[in-house]
Amino acid sequence: MSYAFDTSALSALHRNYYRRRFPTLWEHFDNLVANAEIVSTREVLREIEDSPLENLREWSVNNKELFAIPSAAEGAFVSEIYRVEHFQQNIEKQKLLKGGKNADPFIIARAQVSEHAVVTMELFKAGASKIPNICRHFEIPCLTLEGFMEKEEWQF
Repeated sequence: MSYAFDTSALSALHRNYYRRRFPTLWEHFDNLVANAEIVSTREVLREIEDSPLENLREWSVNNKELFAIPSAAEGAFVSEIYRVEHFQQNIEKQKLLKGGKNADPFIIARAQVSEHAVVTMELFKAGASKIPNICRHFEIPCLTLEGFMEKEEWQF
């Protein structure tokens, strides 16, 4: 299985799994990145640029190829997401007014177009318009960081 990583999952990984304390985890993760089994999108990179996690920002600079510019097919799928009126709530008013960043629809579109599972720290909640809800609607696999590690059968 291949994965499209959201900002929240990359942040949790860098916040909780220090490279020097979890070298085997990082060896496995880096191999998946090198083999393009983990992807993301430019919009996630833009959110990371505002992250307080210096190690995440530094890692993203060294892995820029991971953060692809959305394709035309991905852009079309973002439009499809927002054709569902309920999912329009995913764009917070403050982000619209202030020009904020919102990678959610782009990471979902990246996963759908490239047939990857989304990896996010967001959880499904009935009636919500978060990543897991949108993924469920469009039948896109969606995992937490722990779910990703379980799929990969990692134990440390």
